[in-house]
Amino acid sequence: MNISLKDEAIFIADSHFNQKNQELLHLLKRVENKGLNISQLFLMGDIFDFLSCECKYFIKQNEEVINLLNKLSDNLEIVYLEGNHDFNLQKLFPNIKVINRNNQPYFIKMQEEKVGLSHGDNFINWQYELFCKIIRNSIFLKFMNFIDINFFISKQLEKALLNKNICHNISDFEKLVEKRVKNYDSDVIIEGHYHQGKTFVFGNQKYINVSSLCCQKDYLRFKENKFFIEKLKD
Repeated sequence: MNISLKDEAIFIADSHFNQKNQELLHLLKRVENKGLNISQLFLMGDIFDFLSCECKYFIKQNEEVINLLNKLSDNLEIVYLEGNHDFNLQKLFPNIKVINRNNQPYFIKMQEEKVGLSHGDNFINWQYELFCKIIRNSIFLKFMNFIDINFFISKQLEKALLNKNICHNISDFEKLVEKRVKNYDSDVIIEGHYHQGKTFVFGNQKYINVSSLCCQKDYLRFKENKFFIEKLKD
């Protein structure tokens, strides 16, 4: 554990930034203009609706946010946990600590407690693990980029993502979480991915699911040794 959680840190999850979901850009501009006081920024995955360093179309589409994050990283500690929509990112964010899926959970220190961070799409099944390895393969992505004539494939993917409904309630979410916490050797577990924004306690472990920035319009703040939800301001 080489990172300690600082007072006034914030956690952003599942902003799915695209032409439709602009909340992330709004929040980052507030940080840039000193309108939001933060000490650390934890990006919990699926920050972009789609992004990888191999996909030229989506790099261009997300250029403003990529540049803004890199600018902020000059003076702000940023930790980016890759999700299932954003991966192979380190080349795009040279000053940001990027945690790929294979290195999640990523553990940080909170005073005397241990905090485990993951996007949340791990510990599922072997079929999904295989899919994740294929879709993140750099050779495969470069090949797809090569055959993406006039960005036909990328534009079809973008259209599908724009039309997808990602805001929903999981009725049995507590049962799902109870199984997930068994994979963590930590006092606190923080995940994104599920877009639920709920907290549970199981024995000595506290589980926090960070809200989706584009669905619930909020994020998680750590202040005075407590976690609480903070609404995105206009």
